[in-house]
Amino acid sequence: MQPRFRALERRALAEQIAERILQLIRDGELQPGQKLPPERELAALLGVSRASLREATKALAMRNIVEIRQGDGTYVTSLDPALLMAPLDFFLALSQSNFFHLFEVRKILEGSTAALAAERITDEEVDYLQECVHRAERAAEDSEAYLQADLDLHNGIVQAARNPVLARLMESLSALTWASRRRTVEVPGVKVHAPKDHQAIVDALRARDPERSRHMMLRHLEHIQKALEAERWGEAGEDGEQVEVQSRASCLP
Repeated sequence: MQPRFRALERRALAEQIAERILQLIRDGELQPGQKLPPERELAALLGVSRASLREATKALAMRNIVEIRQGDGTYVTSLDPALLMAPLDFFLALSQSNFFHLFEVRKILEGSTAALAAERITDEEVDYLQECVHRAERAAEDSEAYLQADLDLHNGIVQAARNPVLARLMESLSALTWASRRRTVEVPGVKVHAPKDHQAIVDALRARDPERSRHMMLRHLEHIQKALEAERWGEAGEDGEQVEVQSRASCLP
């Protein structure tokens, strides 16, 4: 019996084209600000139709990876992190429920990740996480340095869990959680108080205590979520007007 082949859907083909362009950017063959070949030429180089190529570049433009200039061509953007995060930032800003859903998933995955890491982490890895905490403490006035220290700590815990499937799941969320972190880092008090939560997590991991590690991670995420909700949406006053409330981050232990 002959295999039943069928034509690829145009949407699937467009996704493959977009991924190929992304790979060229990752490999450095396409640089920030560089103009892509003309549509007809690029379609021929990739062996695809111009319609599929146009769909792929539109998708990349929506993610601020390329810019389509009418009458001029398609250019790689500056790839500035703030620019790339803008679509995700918009998604998170649409409603409180988007943040809630994200933190719900993070609690499920990162709580279990911390518990696994407590069983498998090495002394060297604990020392590395401790260094991340110290870097975050020193970066109270530097949001970018703080974000990197925070990311390194959470990624270090994922690596210490030694579960490649879990690591892949966390990687799939990385862009969305990075967008979330960029918002929460500016909430008053977070850069001061979150390292205290991080220290509690590291202490639990050093003690090789899975349940305590899970609990401390969940407590940390709960603190961040509540601080962000208070800062972002506030609470209504008695006169019905929306008023800004003090960030709950100032109340963190």
